[in-house]
This record gives sequence, C-alpha cells and structure tokens, in this order.
Amino acid sequence: MALYVAPGFSRAADAHLRLALMFKARRHWGAAAVHFRRARLAPHQDATFTRLELSFHAAHLLEARGLRKAARDAYERLLKEPQLSSMLKADVCRQLGWMYHRCASLGEPAARARAAIWCLQRAVVAEPESGAGLYLLGRCFAAQGKVHDAFIAYRNSVEKSEGNADTWCSIGVLYQQQNQPMDALQAYICAVQLDKGHSAAWTNLGSLYESCSMARDAFACYNNGGARATLASAPLRQRLAFLRAHLAHAPVPSVTGKRRSLPSIEEAWNLPISAEMSSRAPKAAPPPYPGAGASTPSTPATGAGPAAPKRDEPTPLTHHQLQTLQYLQRNSHNLSPQQQALMQQLLSQYRLSQAARARAVAKNEGNCASGDSAESLAEDLLKKFSDSQPDIKKEPTTKSPLSVNNSDAVLGGRQPVVKLEPLKTDPLKPVSFHIGMSAKQIMDSCKDNAGPPTSWSVLGDGCGPPEPPGVPPPRLSAEQLAPPAPFVYVESKRDAFSPQLQDFCLKHPIAVVRGLTAALKLDLGLFSTKTLVEAWPDHAVEVRTQLMQSADENWDASGRRRVWACASHRSHTTVRKYAQYQAGSFQDSLREERERGAAPAHSAGALSDSDGRESGSGPAKRRRTARMLRFGTNVDLSDERKWRPQLTELQKLPAFARVASAANMLSHVGHVILGMNTVQLYMKVPGSRTPGHQENNNFCSININIGPGDCEWFGVPDAYWGGVRELCDRHGLSYLHGSWWPDPDELRAHGVPVYRFTQRPGDLVWVNAGCVHWVQATGWCNNIAWNVGPLTARQYSLALERYEWNKVQNFKSIVPMVHLTWNLARNIRVSDPRLHRAMRTCLLQTLRAAAGTLQTVRARGVPVRFHGRARGEASHYCGACEREVWHALLVREHERRHVVHCLACARRASPTLQGFLCLEEHHVEELSLVYDAFTLHRPAPPLHAPAALPPTPTPTPTPD
Repeated sequence: MALYVAPGFSRAADAHLRLALMFKARRHWGAAAVHFRRARLAPHQDATFTRLELSFHAAHLLEARGLRKAARDAYERLLKEPQLSSMLKADVCRQLGWMYHRCASLGEPAARARAAIWCLQRAVVAEPESGAGLYLLGRCFAAQGKVHDAFIAYRNSVEKSEGNADTWCSIGVLYQQQNQPMDALQAYICAVQLDKGHSAAWTNLGSLYESCSMARDAFACYNNGGARATLASAPLRQRLAFLRAHLAHAPVPSVTGKRRSLPSIEEAWNLPISAEMSSRAPKAAPPPYPGAGASTPSTPATGAGPAAPKRDEPTPLTHHQLQTLQYLQRNSHNLSPQQQALMQQLLSQYRLSQAARARAVAKNEGNCASGDSAESLAEDLLKKFSDSQPDIKKEPTTKSPLSVNNSDAVLGGRQPVVKLEPLKTDPLKPVSFHIGMSAKQIMDSCKDNAGPPTSWSVLGDGCGPPEPPGVPPPRLSAEQLAPPAPFVYVESKRDAFSPQLQDFCLKHPIAVVRGLTAALKLDLGLFSTKTLVEAWPDHAVEVRTQLMQSADENWDASGRRRVWACASHRSHTTVRKYAQYQAGSFQDSLREERERGAAPAHSAGALSDSDGRESGSGPAKRRRTARMLRFGTNVDLSDERKWRPQLTELQKLPAFARVASAANMLSHVGHVILGMNTVQLYMKVPGSRTPGHQENNNFCSININIGPGDCEWFGVPDAYWGGVRELCDRHGLSYLHGSWWPDPDELRAHGVPVYRFTQRPGDLVWVNAGCVHWVQATGWCNNIAWNVGPLTARQYSLALERYEWNKVQNFKSIVPMVHLTWNLARNIRVSDPRLHRAMRTCLLQTLRAAAGTLQTVRARGVPVRFHGRARGEASHYCGACEREVWHALLVREHERRHVVHCLACARRASPTLQGFLCLEEHHVEELSLVYDAFTLHRPAPPLHAPAALPPTPTPTPTPD
C-alpha cells in the first residue's frame, strides 16, 4: 500500500526487498522474484542492503526454487565481484559449497566433493568467527569418510557462536559409525539438551539404543522425536509399531539383570559431562533482534530428565563453575547433601543457559527457514535486519530539499539520504477536475496545479484503491451454494447469431453453449493433435508436470494432508514430442500406475545428520508415490502464416465470440497480447489442471473443447472473488502470484457458491468478466481459448478496477488499459452513459497525468522529443515497477539498453532527472481532439416508431 499511495517513496528498494523475503518465506517464488528484481532496479541511496547482497538473495531464491544450475551460475558470478565483502563472500561460498555437496545435477560425485570442500574452506577463511562453514565442512568430510578431518571441523565449529544441536548430532553420528556408543550417547544427549525437539538426534539416539538391544529406551527416544517426525518417516512408524508390540509382551526389566552396554535414557540425562565435551560447549549466541535476548526462557521439558526451575536471565557457567561441576559429577557417589545440592544447582543453570542459547539460534534461523529449500542451509536471510537500526537524522527545515549534508542526513554510515522535491502544487489555487471540462481547460489547469500523482488514479480523483469485496449477504442456502451450470443448446445457425445468445452469456457468471460448433459446421479436426503434428511438428509447447489427482482433491507432497497449493514444474518440448507422450499415456496409463508403486522403505536405523531446518521444523521431505503427468499448455497459435486454416475457421463464430471483432475491446489494443487477443491451444491428458484464477484484467474468455475427452470445470461468481482470496490467505497462498486448487466444500462452508459442470467435445464455455474458475481434464483432449472484451460498462469498469488493484499488489497488468481507452475513444461511439462516464474519467485522469509529467520534466530541464508510435508497437511498461507508461516515456540507458521509467521511478533514481530523456508518443493537439470528440452518442429514434420505453443503451462501434 505504501508503494501504491506514494510512488515516490524513497525507501522503495527496502519495501520491495521485504516483500520479496516475505513472499519467499511463503514459497511464492514468482512474486518474490518480481520484487527482488524491482529492489535491484530501485535507487539505493538509503537502502538497507547493497546491490550485491540483493543479488545473493536473488541467487538463493533460484536455489530454493530448485533451479540449481542457474543458482550455481549466479553464485559464481557474485564471487567474481571485486567489491564483495568478506561476510557476503562467506555466505556465497557456504551456499555454493553445500549445493555442490547435495545436488547430483551439478556434476560427477568426485568433482562435486572437491568443489564443495574448496568452497567451504574459502567460507571459513572469509569469516573465521562463523561456525556454520565449519559445520558444513565437517558434514562434507564425514560424507567422504575423512573421519579425523570431520571431527576437527565439528570441534572447531562448536567453539564458535553458531555451535548448536546440529553439530552435536553430527558428532554423535561419527562416534556411532566408529563404534564408540558411549561417546555417541553423550553427543546425542548434548544435542537434545540444547534442542528438545531435535528429531534427528532423538531418532539417532533411538537407533543407538536399539542396536544395543535396549528396546524400552529406543521406544522412548523415537517418541521424543515428536509426532511430526514420526509422520514424516514410514520406516520410523514401522519401528515404533514393532517396538510397541514387542514391549507389550516383554517382561519388566529386572534390577539385578545382566549389565547393559549403555545407561538408560533417564541415567544418561544426568551423566557427568565429559571434560572434552563440556569444554567444547557452545558459547551463548547474540539475540537475533535488538532487545530480544531479554525474553524469559521456558523450562526444558522431557520425559527423560528433571524439570529445571525457570530463571529470568540464565547466564552461562564460568570456567571455574564448569570445573566445579565436572569435579562434583565425577565424585557424585561420595558427596555430602550440600555438595549434591550445589551440583544440581550448577547442572540446572548449565542446562537453562544452553536451552536459552538454542532458542535464540532457533529463533534467528526460523525467520527464513519456512521458505527455504530443504537442500539449502542459509544461516539467516533476514540477519541484516537484526542489526541495530541506525537513526535517520532529519534535515533542517531551512535547507533546500535537494541539498544534502553528509553530516546531517546519513543512514547508518551509508550514502546520504536523498529527499525528493515535491511536485508543484499551489494550495491557494485548488483545482477541481471533472469530466465536463474541455481538453484546453484541463491543460490550462495543469499549468497551475496538476495535483499530486496520488490523485491521478484512472478511477478518478478522490477514489481510494479498490479492495477485495467480502462475501456478500445474505447467507446462501445449500441449494444456492451448489447452483446448476447455466446451459444453452444451439440448434441452428440462426440461433448461433441471435442476440439472445450473447445476452444469455452476459447474464451469467459462466455458461456452457452446446451444439454451437456443430450448428456452424466448425472443423474442430484442424485443432487435433494429428493435424498439429502434420502442420508444424517442431512448434514449441510449454509443459507443466503435475501430480495426478481426483478433481475433488488436492494433496501435499507427502500425500497425507489436503491443501490448496497446486504445485507444477515448467519445462518445454515440441508438438511432436508431446503428441507421442499423449498417445503413449493413453495406451500405457494403467501399466504406468502399477509400476509407479510405493517408494522403497529405508531402514529405521539409518543415521541422519541435521540440516538445521529439520530441528522442530516439521517432517522431512517424502518421496511421492502417486503418478505424475505432463500438461501441454500455452501452444501459441498467433502466427497467421503458420495457422491460417485454424484461424480462418474460427471466423465462423458469432461476432461476440470471435478472436477479432469491432465489438471486442481487445481488438482495439492495436498490438498482440499473447493468449488474450490471440488463440492458445492446450494439449491434455487426464488430470491436467489449470489452477484457480481470474482472467487478466477481468476480461471474459472463450474455451472450446476439441475432444475426444471431457473437461471438468469449477466456477465462482465475480461477486464472491473476495471470499476466495480470503481463503487463499488462510492457506498461505498468494491470490495473484500463487498456484492454488480450491476445495469446493471449504468454499461453500465460507458462503461462496461453486458451479461445477462437464465440458464435452464441441462445447463452448463462456467465462464472464471476473469469474473465478479452475479446470481439470477427465480424458485425453485438446482445448483452444482466447479472451474477449464486450463493450459494456460492467466489463470496462471491472477491467479498470483490476488495473488499479494490480498496482496495489505490484502485479503487472497485461492489458494496457490507458492505451486501450484512448484507442476506444478514437474508434467507437458510446451510447451507454455508465460506460461513457467511466471512459471519460480515465481519459481525463491520464491527460492530466501526462500534462503533470511533462510539466515536471520541463521544469528540470529534461529534453522532450517527439517519438510517436509505430503500427503494432507494444505498449510500454516501467522497467522498475512494471506499471503502464503512456505518452510521456522517461528513458535512461541501463546496462547497455534503454529502459522506460514512469515519473515516480525516474525521480527515485535521480531527483533532478539527470541523464533522462522524455519521449512523447502523441501530439498533445491530437489527444485534445480525441478527448473533446468523445461525447455520449444519442442515436436518433426511428421515424414513425410507436411510443415505447427507450431500449437499453448499448455501445455502437463505428464502421472501419
């Protein structure tokens, strides 16, 4: 909202950065990438992070998304930067080294092992006081069987401030592998005392006890790992079931029985701490945020050890106290009551201090853990924000707004804070703009006061940004929440071209038109897979790899929890190759389902190191056992030279449903918008999903099923889209950027009605403006689709509202509504007062914005040149914020190419607009003529007409 209401916000780079990190933490990869890019493009005079640090975060986003090779290349480019700080170099080397260690796709094992060691050693050299690099280095050495080197790295790691439960767990793994069970036991105990929820340490400890035939202790340790860890591992569940059954019939262990090889878990909890381990105990870590270290720690809780009393400020034991504790523990059988009490007091203080340290580390790491890849070990992507925030000193009011004094306006020792000069406004000459003004009156008023950019909204001056609507009252009944799909059958060509068919479609949120293609004798075979392969076999196809599921269900990766997040992975192929897959899928689907059975189970006793992300952070990744499918989407049919027969065939459709028509707003854009005013084809196998969405800028859409299989559709009326968004937020999903598959039952429970119907071969589905919909193929089929924009007030208003809401959401509007509105004003006459008023308001506001922009740039001496528009030239968008830039293009060279900026982003980059050139797309006289000529058309009544109520006004397109 800050970026929307104040386009000239001086901290825009930080706003984008924080948005990017929050989107990344919620796994909204696309939105995070957009904001990282905008943060890098924004000026950095007073930004918290440098451009190199932003590049590191953007590279880590690639890693989290699973784009390992792209991430590796980005990290390696960063390492070549001469201005790379030692701390950032250490972060980059750690990430790169761990990627080489974990990712098989980055090369041969031997080469990856060498690269991992080399990168992590560079990380240790760059940041000697950090224990994270040493811990990872120990993991790599251990994986290569270099036990001695691994021990040295682990021991050096726990001497640093980052020493934590993960390191002790890994030390325990090494001891257990070297057949030193007692040492392994003590290391695991250290790990779980530092972090009671450390599932890897508890599981390994259970495995250690089970290897020593101590079933009761093994069962207790496996249970202490937590329910989430148990759910994450099928072998662990099997072991727990076996041990539960075994212990139910096992005799109670005798006190006088044979000597056990290890102490029980109760005894181990109070074992004397070995001198070596206690001397290597981790030091207290600094709090993750200023003042956070004063929080009261909670009592360590476990069924194995005693509960220690709470303390407000647990302090680490001094060296003398530690020696005393070790001496008392070694002589615990010969102590007086006073000495016993002292030992318990020191032991309790030691555990509390270690637990407080572990929580501080966990809190610090938890700021980013939820959004990071499971293969990543970034220490803390938000750690820069944990530093002491410097004061931003205010400039004296007597200074010029553009003057900068390094001693008065410095942000944390960085570059000076640059304040923007406000645009010219004169409060003594308030101007009220209204649609009755002529173009000359508007231009004259703008010379005195064009108003601030916040008043240039295309919705009108004083209109706030649009907000998602709540679920409208009243509460619907069960029947109303599951309405039947509107359906019409077309029997003849006359029916197809009747006005009633268009009226029927415009009256319903979504509708099925059956029989239309047959009545018009459309040759749908032109869009069959066979025809496509014969015509252009090497044509590009975008592929989405998805999980095969029922249309009623959507499960997470583990297959145990129903969610809304709908995952798919993008790749590319050709028409020929996808056709082979589509045909092979039809023949082999049953056989493939049998072959893709459950993944092989792993031994419950396998040792597991900890990656820091696993400690109390949920179940580990499980292998999918369900069948995967490939959905061929976005086959572009826009090239008339290649697809002339197909596009010509679609001209048989009635005007309101055609790709190009005078009554279709999108035909007036004047340039191609792929998939909107061009045709796209979809090649499907059963289960192929198009996740929930509204069409770009709320335009209507046409979808025809080519067959031979069916598709299942779900739809929600436009009035209830705010309710869908609310549920997306509850599920942690981005409504605009995310990929989601709603649960119809959950929607209805929220008061949102859901249409559900089947689209058969030849059926045309009309999706009205703003309807939320999602689709799944139930058979093998192809579909063709495109968007249309009926010339109605409702369609135009919804498109304009979404245009402004996209600005609030930092989402690019694919339809350039300002450019489209001016083209419509040139091309059509409008007789609908509501449509005329909305369009006239947009024309007024954009003419005002253009005049204000030109006035601003000329006042700063920026050269203004006429550029014009070439035929078919695409609309321009700001290279920083991706908003549409119309008429006045502020251009500056960036990385050897000229980038268009809006006024707000240009002023952020350079308050004086130095280095910018302003290009005009139109002559102001021409715009004035178009504006003045756009008046409400009142068609003359027919002669000798009987008296009647006036018909509903409709827009009348002018002849070509």
